Amino acid sequence: MASPTTKTASKLGDDLARVLPHLQLDEQGRSALAGCRNAAEALQRLEQAGLLVEATRLVAHALPAREAVWWACACSRHTAASGAAPSMEAKAREAAEEWVRRQTDEHRRAAMKEAETSGFGSPEAWAAVGAFWSGDSMAPPEAPKVPPQPHFTGLAVAGSVALAAARGPAVRRDDRLMRFLASAKDIATGGAGRLEAEPD
Repeated sequence: MASPTTKTASKLGDDLARVLPHLQLDEQGRSALAGCRNAAEALQRLEQAGLLVEATRLVAHALPAREAVWWACACSRHTAASGAAPSMEAKAREAAEEWVRRQTDEHRRAAMKEAETSGFGSPEAWAAVGAFWSGDSMAPPEAPKVPPQPHFTGLAVAGSVALAAARGPAVRRDDRLMRFLASAKDIATGGAGRLEAEPD
């Protein structure tokens, strides 16, 4: 990702109508977004209303796939246990990060393989699935193409971020979500969105 000193216009998409169906909004959420013009404004309103989970869903769907997967990796790294030997989950995150750096079909499929190996039960695995679902086919390379739906990467990233926020003590969730959203906004404007590892 770009360094924090090379800020650009926000990468949050302007097509709010495309994102809205995936936010699972209740009446309070719909009211908060009444008259919103774009995703950046919607994000601000959801945060102000305290709808942090919905705000993370918005980011997951509004960011371009590469940035969204990078964000999921940053969030999972923030809440991962420190000092442990490399795990299947860590390998899934590393595979997703490698796809962010080099968006080849080989790296995309390698990310999915690591997600499968880890059992799909972690934030890291779903970050890797998000990378896989960004491509042009979910089928094996030799088979006819089966394109993923355009919102699939956003679903995987939203799931990854939710799992990262819920890992460990529940009392940390809201603070984590606020940190995650700050990271997302940094990524959206060209930063790396890095989060320090959370103390055990």
